[in-house]
Amino acid sequence: MLTPLRFKPGVVRDVSAYAAKGTWYDCNLVRFRLGLPESMGGWQQVLPDQYQGTVRAMHVWFNLNTARRLGFGTHLKYYIETGQALYDITPIRATSTLSSDPLAVTSGSNLLTVTDNAHGAAENAFVTLSSATGIGNVTPAMLNTEHQIVNIIDGNIYQVELPVAASVTDSSFGGTPDAEYQINPGLDTQVGGAGWGAGAWNTSTWGAEFDSNVEQTLRVWTQDNFGEDLIFNVRDGNIYYWDNSSGLTARGVELSGIGGAESSTPTIARQVLVSDRDRHVIAFGANQGTTTTQDPMLIRFSDQEDPLTWTPTATNTAGDLRLGSGSRIVRAIETKREILVWTDAALYSMQFIGPPFTFGIQQISSGVTQQGFNCYAAAEDRVFWMGKASFFVYSGQVQELPCPVKDYVFKDFNASQSDKVFAGTISEFSEVIWFYPSANSDENDRYVVYNYQDNAWYFGQLSRTAWMDCCPEPFPLAAGTDNRLYYHESGVNDGSTIPPGPLNAYIESSPVDMSEGQSFMFVNRILPDVTFSSSADTLADEAPRVTMTLQAQNFPGSALGNSQNATTVRQATFPVEQFTEQVHIRLRGRTVRLRVESNQVNTRWILGTPRIDMRPDGRR
Repeated sequence: MLTPLRFKPGVVRDVSAYAAKGTWYDCNLVRFRLGLPESMGGWQQVLPDQYQGTVRAMHVWFNLNTARRLGFGTHLKYYIETGQALYDITPIRATSTLSSDPLAVTSGSNLLTVTDNAHGAAENAFVTLSSATGIGNVTPAMLNTEHQIVNIIDGNIYQVELPVAASVTDSSFGGTPDAEYQINPGLDTQVGGAGWGAGAWNTSTWGAEFDSNVEQTLRVWTQDNFGEDLIFNVRDGNIYYWDNSSGLTARGVELSGIGGAESSTPTIARQVLVSDRDRHVIAFGANQGTTTTQDPMLIRFSDQEDPLTWTPTATNTAGDLRLGSGSRIVRAIETKREILVWTDAALYSMQFIGPPFTFGIQQISSGVTQQGFNCYAAAEDRVFWMGKASFFVYSGQVQELPCPVKDYVFKDFNASQSDKVFAGTISEFSEVIWFYPSANSDENDRYVVYNYQDNAWYFGQLSRTAWMDCCPEPFPLAAGTDNRLYYHESGVNDGSTIPPGPLNAYIESSPVDMSEGQSFMFVNRILPDVTFSSSADTLADEAPRVTMTLQAQNFPGSALGNSQNATTVRQATFPVEQFTEQVHIRLRGRTVRLRVESNQVNTRWILGTPRIDMRPDGRR
């Protein structure tokens, strides 16, 4: 008797495999479309070069000449990418003219020691030296370039690495060089708490002037374009402005330092965005007026169409709002109708209402939780996010999403690195995807997907630190843990290697039985139903194929094998190609599971409804 193997879309993992009959139980790099499983698309490298640091945010916009700009920040730098070239626009923190002969080298060492009193730099920060004179084999070209600080000796002395070991020892040379310091880097690993000991030891200098850019939390950037220009900021740090007309080699500058900026322009903010509807620059968790103290519950907005005017008057629309529930603003997300603002205790709706109040604010929910700064994603008119132990959606009201893989995700989750969770959308497939760190990883190494069209959940393993949907990019864009950007759903292979490698895509069902498992069954044939789509350069001897496996089981608690106490797997494994009509097998048990997987290049598949030929059978 030919029996179709039909399963509900999505994976059910929070109950036993036997209790989840009629569903899929495990998968990797597989999605559901129109209720059927298929392997995900591959990915390709965007840039020939690697960037420095770990990306936690990206933003794409176009200038007035329709040239594309991609801005993204890492824990070390901020870049603009265009035309497959990287431009470092990291703002400058300070400039200094060093005292006479402030450089020192030791023969046989590639460390250059630099003396600059009260330099204020942190380890791993970047400094550019100029006008320095060389000595021995240490040439001026080796000195007068950008360096990364590798050691902080004290508040006056630090060390950088040279490309060669010095051939001489000299404790005082270099002439009178200049030093240009980029803003200090942030943390790449989340540190709990914000009090004594919360930061990395020795990341700043004892007794040095406090620098708000040396953070106790994970370095996260926010950014938005103001016309063809870019406004960006470090979370709980300064706000910066990049002027497109200044050219790609120009660096971002402090918004408050631009000519014409008011003295009340914010210098600290948790997040910055530009309201699309009314063109206000909005700073969340900002400092008030000319003070330097951050108010974590304060929202400030500039005059309409003017990012430099922040003092409210009767003739402008600048102003501020202060939220009442919670201790700090966590994140703001702009939707088509409103700006949603989460605090650590409530969710608010912020809407443009026009003069004289400009914006109105209303609390719409309380007691909501969230995993981190980037755990939110907007899709159509809804916003989805990952809470502390559940998933939520807002579509006019807050609702918890039923999730059959919730325990699977949160019981293998590194809560100490929850701020690294990154949510994104793949609108082509109606998907919201969350990348998160598993229990034994300090970086995102897994993902979970909610398909809001099929109401299906599935998961897998993939290391990505940031994500952006395909519009206006040609494909979804992601940042890897290997300091590279990738276009996803582009091709069918793993483009992180050269040549590209295969995707290890698989899906496994829950058990299929006969007569509620009361009878043994004998399976002697399977009729596969697999459709392939491969890249155009597939060779004739590289025909796309999947491997199908049927595994037999006698009891829910027994091993997969020949008897109740079997320790060896009883299974039938066979390749399935495009024109495979049927496969003859011999398999006996109370239940069987179906597994479909592929692990070769140039292969993409869609699984239909395979059928197995099974009949009641007795034990021998």
